[in-house]
Amino acid sequence: MSGFVEKPEPLQVPGLTHLHTGKVRELYQNEAGELVMVASDRLSAYDWVLPTEIPDKGRVLTQLSLWWFDQLADLIPNHVLGTELPPGAPADWAGRTLICKSLRMVPVECVARGYLTGSGLLEYNASRTVCGLALPEGLVDGSELPAPIFTPATKAAVGEHDENVSYEEVARQVGADTAAQLRQATLAIYSRARDIARERGIILTDTKFEFGFDGETLIAADEVLTPDSSRFWPAEEWEPGHAQPSYDKQFVRDWLTGPESGWDRKSEQPPPPLPQQVVDATRAKYIEAYERLTGQSWS
Repeated sequence: MSGFVEKPEPLQVPGLTHLHTGKVRELYQNEAGELVMVASDRLSAYDWVLPTEIPDKGRVLTQLSLWWFDQLADLIPNHVLGTELPPGAPADWAGRTLICKSLRMVPVECVARGYLTGSGLLEYNASRTVCGLALPEGLVDGSELPAPIFTPATKAAVGEHDENVSYEEVARQVGADTAAQLRQATLAIYSRARDIARERGIILTDTKFEFGFDGETLIAADEVLTPDSSRFWPAEEWEPGHAQPSYDKQFVRDWLTGPESGWDRKSEQPPPPLPQQVVDATRAKYIEAYERLTGQSWS
C-alpha cells in the first residue's frame, strides 16, 4: 500500500477544469483547451507522497525546467505556451504555473543513464545488463558508463513503481518509429545537458523525460532535468565504489529509513511528518542545484 499520506483537495478556480492530481503537480484545462500545470511543494519518497511540504520546491522545479527548455530549444520543441497566471488564480501560483499545449502523450518514461547506480546497479550486479543492454565487467556504484544508454520504463500510477522495460518492448507498445524517436531525443538531450552540467561542476547521472506529439511533432513535456527527475552529483565529490552525495531528496530518504523516524518501510503504515531540519536541508539542496546549474541567485 502506498500513495498520498493526505491527498489534497484541488483548488477550484473559475474558468479552469481540474483534470488530475499527480505526485507533485495539479493539472487543469482552461477554456481554450490548453493545459495549466501547477507545481506544488509536495515531495514523494518510497512511493508515498509525504504529509510535509518543502517550501519553494514547486517554484524551483518550474523555473529550472524553464531554464533547461531554453538550453534545449534547438534540439527539441517543448510544451510551454506561457507562464502568466490564469484569471482568478491565487497569488501563490506565481512562479509555479505553466500554460502548456495539450499533447498526445507517449506512455513511456524515457530514461537516460550515463552512470551506474540505483535500479540499474541492482540489475547489473545480477546479470551485467541494464534494461537488457549488456555492460562490461568491473563496473561499481557510481561508475561512468562507456556511453549513455536509453533505459525506458513504463509509467506507473501514483503509489506504484515504474517498471524498467527493454527497448524492444517499447517498440512493441508504441511502434518502431516512435521508439526510435524517443531514444534519439532522450540521448541527445541527455548529452547536451550532461555537458552543460559538467561545466558547472555537476555530474548528470541519469534523468527521465516525458514526450508527447503535437500532430506529427515530438515535443518535450512535463518537467526536464530537475532534482525530482534527475540525479545530480557534485563533481568534486565523485568517487565510484559507493553511493554518491546528491542534489535531491536524499536527506528525506535517509531520515525515513533511519531509526529516528520510527517508520518501517515494509509496513503498510504511511510515513510520518518530516522534522524541520530535514525540510530545511532538502530545500537548501534544491536551491543549490538551481543556483549552480543556472548561475542565477534564488530569491
